[in-house]
Amino acid sequence: MFERVALYLQDSHDLRDGLDYVRMAEAHGFEAVWQAESRLVRDAIVPMAAYAAVTDKIKVGSGVINNWTRNIGLLAATFLTLDDLAPDRMICGIGAWWDPLAKNVGIDRKKPLTAMRETVEVMRRLLNMERVTFEGEFIQVNGIELDVVHGRREPRNVPIMIGATGDKMMELTGEISDGAVLNYCVPPEYNIRALELLDIGAKRAGRRVDDIDRPQLVVCSVDEDHDKAIDTTRELLTQYLAQQPHIAKASGVSMDVVNEIQSILGWPATHEQIQKAKHLVPEDLILRITASGTPEEAKEKVGEYIKNGCTCPILYPVGGSIETLIKTFSTI
Repeated sequence: MFERVALYLQDSHDLRDGLDYVRMAEAHGFEAVWQAESRLVRDAIVPMAAYAAVTDKIKVGSGVINNWTRNIGLLAATFLTLDDLAPDRMICGIGAWWDPLAKNVGIDRKKPLTAMRETVEVMRRLLNMERVTFEGEFIQVNGIELDVVHGRREPRNVPIMIGATGDKMMELTGEISDGAVLNYCVPPEYNIRALELLDIGAKRAGRRVDDIDRPQLVVCSVDEDHDKAIDTTRELLTQYLAQQPHIAKASGVSMDVVNEIQSILGWPATHEQIQKAKHLVPEDLILRITASGTPEEAKEKVGEYIKNGCTCPILYPVGGSIETLIKTFSTI
């Protein structure tokens, strides 16, 4: 049995069905639900509010939103509002976004480390209910504070976690965040280097890596039919390796494979294009970087991530029955 486990929801289901999945996860002892905000699909905030409204105990995290498209005042006010809805149950997971999507919507992601540092510092101070003046390279605010007309005026308990991929961002995460949301589509041994980098950053702040929570996204396709589970994951990886090359790099995937998939897939990718390219994703890669297969195979693989430093697997159901996945990883 797993002591801590969380559910990751994205966009492959009816939004109202997601409310049922979250209630079921809560009933089965899941610690948290994380809502993706990835391509130009669902935003994270609306589903997070819905999940919070229909549950009582489960934590609700953004997994992850970016630090470029929401003004810092609005970002802090958003999580203040969510915390009003579900006190002490919200987690702000934030990431540096990725190209080509950011570039395609007009965002120049220069100096991502500086931008992230400023975001976390000002966000934390605002949620601490401070009056903030800050003159940074990316954030400039003058005497602002969160204006509570009705509700609690005390500092809010909203952990700020960074979804880091690159080495320098991982070090920064260890230095300034409450936790690292470790990436998916990586082999378990990826975590060894990630923990080393987190520890380097943590020591700058007088901490150790063990002081930093390390939930990790894990692609998880569970089906009693092994081959069916593998094929579902293959479709997801086809799309992600083409559209999020930073994940492909972290996974150690050959760029020749990535380039060939990219030559077939458009933006956004069609179902027909994914079916045409999916044969390029080998099964040994699927087994190496995801928890796919029968329930026992999936649990064994998730256990490998935990042995390598993941503190709470965030299970991303890419196919099959979400109910089966929740029951498979029930903590009660």
